[in-house]
Amino acid sequence: MVRVVGTKIKHYLIAISCVAAFFTVAFYAVNVSAAAPVGTVTYVSGPLFVKKADASVKALSKNSVVEQGDVVITEKRTYARIKFSDDSEVTLRPGSEFKIESFSYEQAKPKEDKYSVELIKGGLRAISGHVGKRGDPDSYKMKTRAAVIGIRGTVFELRICAGDCDGLADGLYFFVAEGSIMVSNSTGSLTIGAGQYAYVKDFNAAPVMLPGNPGIDLNLPNNFQQAGGCIARGSQCF
Repeated sequence: MVRVVGTKIKHYLIAISCVAAFFTVAFYAVNVSAAAPVGTVTYVSGPLFVKKADASVKALSKNSVVEQGDVVITEKRTYARIKFSDDSEVTLRPGSEFKIESFSYEQAKPKEDKYSVELIKGGLRAISGHVGKRGDPDSYKMKTRAAVIGIRGTVFELRICAGDCDGLADGLYFFVAEGSIMVSNSTGSLTIGAGQYAYVKDFNAAPVMLPGNPGIDLNLPNNFQQAGGCIARGSQCF
């Protein structure tokens, strides 16, 4: 009788241990998979959405947070500005899709800095922050299907044309307002400096400098300018 009771108690304790282990693992998994906020929407002029890592779609508004794995989507008349925790900013133009692949910034850990994003379609203006200016200068990467962009303290514009740029050839267009960017793909790299324009057709075509603005509209709406969302360069707002 003592042996039977002892066996039952042993099985009971094993069962409790298994349940406790299950909830511990589940709690850990939830916390690992939960994405931490990396930035905030500071301006939006129209419908703005985010596709989460679990494929759910949600509406965003001013002061909404964005996370790793998010794909931010602007509608055809929407401008939106996102400020990241390293003080970098991205202004998305209408009809854009922008993915936040990976982001890490801690004031005391410059060696762990990481900024990896992708412009899937549309256009944007980017102002670099602390990532890429301290620690590893190559920790900042802006990806597209045609090239990968690295920075050295920069304000720049990207525009992907896919039959929607008023007669301009399809491909990726660049303009640098401040600093410089390095554009790299399978053919090599090209450095683009302040005031310069460039173009690359696709990932297997070499990036080329352009003599001037090929016809890309770099102006931002008046209400965006009034909200403090641009850097003035002559008559233009970047």
